[in-house]
Amino acid sequence: MNRRTLWLLGALLLALLGALSIYLYFKATPYQEVVDHGPSPAAQANPYLAAEMFLRERGLSVNHAETLAGLADIDPRGHTLLLFGERARMTPRQIDQVLNWSRAGGRLVFVAESLWDEKAKQSDDLLLDRVQLHQSLSQDLKDPPKDLEKDRYPKLTKLYLEDEDAPAYAGFDTDFHLDDPKNLAQAWANSAKATHMMQLAYGLGTITVVTDAELWKTADIGKYDNAWLLWYLTADTDITLIYNTEHDGLWTLLWRYFPQAIVALFALIGLWLWQVAVRHGPVQAPAPSGRRQLQEHLRASADFLLRHNGQHSLLQALQQDVLRRARRRHPGFDQLNVAEQWLVLSRLTRQPTRAISQALSPRANQRLSSAEFTRQVAHLQTLRNAL
Repeated sequence: MNRRTLWLLGALLLALLGALSIYLYFKATPYQEVVDHGPSPAAQANPYLAAEMFLRERGLSVNHAETLAGLADIDPRGHTLLLFGERARMTPRQIDQVLNWSRAGGRLVFVAESLWDEKAKQSDDLLLDRVQLHQSLSQDLKDPPKDLEKDRYPKLTKLYLEDEDAPAYAGFDTDFHLDDPKNLAQAWANSAKATHMMQLAYGLGTITVVTDAELWKTADIGKYDNAWLLWYLTADTDITLIYNTEHDGLWTLLWRYFPQAIVALFALIGLWLWQVAVRHGPVQAPAPSGRRQLQEHLRASADFLLRHNGQHSLLQALQQDVLRRARRRHPGFDQLNVAEQWLVLSRLTRQPTRAISQALSPRANQRLSSAEFTRQVAHLQTLRNAL
């Protein structure tokens, strides 16, 4: 392929690339796409973040806390305390502290947490009992009058204000109902069947009780007049919002981000425990490097045979050894009777036949005393050595 052909191919390739670029330029249409990454970490950590931002936009100062530790430092005049957290561990002393704070001029808004027990004449919510309001289930109430059955929004809670033709609508949970047996409430808000908010004067301040605070969380505060109602209850005051935030524990965080390290740590701990575990007995000292004497080996072997086979087997082995040596010294020894064998052994060993008979006579399978066993072994060894 010559140089002219290469130049032609290069020019053709450039022309094709230019034509493709022009085509894509006129055909491609730019567009924008919004990717929803879900709630931010701040919104996930604070369910009332949208409520706080809404109130701050209205010029109100909002702080949030998790406990009542700083309540003593808050001036109740011109201040609203929103108790939206779980209060099962609230002590009577803390309840007195909150009520005294409200009595001194503070606004208190809290959620009723427990149902009234008619038999016990109390509920598990000490703060609700102290303000003498009761909470029950809406399903236990009687059916509403017929004129209320035509309500266009029976599930919404309505708050009527003076000089207003239409009520404000709030999305309270309609499963619960607030009751005022002492007629202490000065304002309230109802759905078609039940009451979900009550407000009463308390000393120089006010107390507002609601059946739930879910309508002021981020997911629901933008619905109906939920945000306006929260502003109405806290208008012209500084606000402290107290709620519980569930933080993940240390072990949960470690397992979430370092599972391999935790598994390795437990494996190392298991190996260490296995290594330092208590043994069944003391550590045996190593045997000395020097060799044992032959006499020690023989004694150990004899002790082993005596423990496992008994005295009878040892004596029988010595007797067989004596008879085997006698057969070597006297041909035809096996053809002799026992008495003749004893005479032959007496002549060969120069021992009396009585001693030979005692040494070679079969013994009953009974345990001998140490002295008797030693004498019997000595007699047999004497005969064997003489042969």
